[in-house]
Amino acid sequence: MPTHAPAAGGAPAARTLPHLPRAAANGLAFRRIADADMGFLSALYAATRAEEVAPLPWSDAQKAAFLDQQFQAQHAHYMEHYPDADWLIAERGGAPAGRLYLERWPSEIRVIDIALMPDVRGQGLGRAMMEDVISLAGAGGLGVGIHVEKNNPAMRLYERLGFTPREDKGVYWLMRRDAD
Repeated sequence: MPTHAPAAGGAPAARTLPHLPRAAANGLAFRRIADADMGFLSALYAATRAEEVAPLPWSDAQKAAFLDQQFQAQHAHYMEHYPDADWLIAERGGAPAGRLYLERWPSEIRVIDIALMPDVRGQGLGRAMMEDVISLAGAGGLGVGIHVEKNNPAMRLYERLGFTPREDKGVYWLMRRDAD
């Protein structure tokens, strides 16, 4: 597979893209993020937090500004703490549809983040991506780890895929699926 231009943040993208055949069979293609994707990624972040901010007594503009600020902080944190990660945009029909951020460690592949836009959720795409990550990890004898908010509806999917809570992190569970 080809390598791509430097990822956002200036880090070179020397590795090939991870092989994600189930996601591809479901119409997803992956590429590394670029600076031009920041608007989409901010909108994706906002879409994942829309229910949280809906009851706040703020104007739509205040909510949008808050969510963009939170996205910028999250993005900076990810880039600082996971400099060697695979920062991937999931595209469907040539348009951005989600993100998949992966870090490879000696004992596991850590799913830093996985998210899809609302219009493509519920179609098995997240499951396909996670099954691909599990296969990728399994090929190297690795487990898979992910932090999951305790009220995240995807928790049921992760449990069906063999993930179990390993550590209580307050609002998150650190979940892990050991290597087969």
